[in-house]
Amino acid sequence: MLNHGSFGACPRAVLQRQERLRRQMEADPMRFFTREMEPLLDASRQSLAELLSCDPADLVFVRNVTEAVNAVLRSLRFRPGDEILVTDHAYNACRNVVDYVAECAGAKATVANIPVPIQEPGEIVAAILARVTAQTRLAMIDHVTSPTAVVFPIESIVRALDEQGVDTLVDGAHAPGMVPLDLPRIGAAYYAGNCHKWLCSPVGAGFLHVRPDKQEGIHPAVISHGFNRRRADRPRLHEEFDWTGTGDPTPWLCVGEAIRFLAMLDPGGIEGLIERNHRMAVDARRLLLGRAAFRPVCPEEMLGSMAAIDFGGELSGASAPVHPLQAALWDRFGIEVPVYFWPAPPQLVLRISAQAYNARTDYERLAEALETLLR
Repeated sequence: MLNHGSFGACPRAVLQRQERLRRQMEADPMRFFTREMEPLLDASRQSLAELLSCDPADLVFVRNVTEAVNAVLRSLRFRPGDEILVTDHAYNACRNVVDYVAECAGAKATVANIPVPIQEPGEIVAAILARVTAQTRLAMIDHVTSPTAVVFPIESIVRALDEQGVDTLVDGAHAPGMVPLDLPRIGAAYYAGNCHKWLCSPVGAGFLHVRPDKQEGIHPAVISHGFNRRRADRPRLHEEFDWTGTGDPTPWLCVGEAIRFLAMLDPGGIEGLIERNHRMAVDARRLLLGRAAFRPVCPEEMLGSMAAIDFGGELSGASAPVHPLQAALWDRFGIEVPVYFWPAPPQLVLRISAQAYNARTDYERLAEALETLLR
C-alpha cells in the first residue's frame, strides 16, 4: 500500500474506539446526543487544536476539506467581475466548488500556472502574485498539492497575498500529520484540513479553522438548528457547525485518539513520525529516479510524506477510471499506487506515499515492478 495519501488508513485501536462510541450512541441516542456528545466533541477538538497550535474556539469539525471549502465559498458573497484565484495544481473537487460559485455569481476563476519541474519555492509565490488583480477577492491555495505532492510555501504565500489585500482559503487536506502546523502563524483567513489522511482518523473527519476577524457570516454547508440559536457559553461557529442534523459524529470524536496513537509510534512523537516519513519519501523518490528515466516534480526540500514522479509524457493509456499501468501494478504485483494524467494527457504522473507501516522494501518492489512493466 503506497497510496496512503488518497484515503489514509485507520489503526485498529482507533477503530475500536469508534466502535465503542457507536455502541454508546446507539444504546441511548437521546442521552448521547443531548448530554454526552458535546463534552466528547470538545475534548477531541482540544487535542486537535493543540496539534495545530490554535484556539479551539476558532476550530470546527467537518466531514472533509471539500465540505469546508463549500462552507466558506458559499458563505461569501461574490459579485460580477470578482475573481477567485487558484493554481493549476488545485484538487479537482475543490476547484469545482470555485467554478460553481463563480458561475452562480458571475465571477471568474483565475488560474496561476505553476510549471513543473519547480526549481524553488519562490517560483510559486511569484506565479500566484502575477495573477492578482484589483478584482481578486479570494485565493484558494493548496498547502500540499494532491496531483503533484508539492509542499507549497504557504506562509509566504498567505503573507504576500495579504499585503495585496487578498484573503486566502488554504486547502490543507494533506498537511495535518504530514508537516508541522501552526495555524495562527500561517495566518490564513480560512484553513481546511483532513484528519482521515495523515492523522489516521476514521473517514469523515476534517476541520475548518476560521480566523477570528473572518468568522462573521461563515456558515456550514448545511444550515440547521445553530443558525438561529445562540448560547453565551459556546462560540457561534461551534453552535452552527457542531450540529447540522442527526448523523454519526464518531469520526470527529476519534481525532484525539488518533493523535495519541500516532504520537506513540515514534520516540519523537508526531514530530518524529513526520520527519521519519519525510525521509522515507525522499529516499523512495531517489530510488525510483535512479532506476528509470523519470523526472522529479520539485526539489527534495519541497516534499512532505509524498512524492510525485513525472513520466515525461512518454506513456499512453486510458484516462479513466484507472490507468492501465496502475491496474497492472495491482493485478500483477499487488502494489497500490496512483498513476494518472496531469495536467492533461499524455503527461503521466505516479505518486508514492510514506507512512509508519511502509518500509524501503516496498519501494524497491515498486521499482522492480516498473522496470518489468516498462521495459
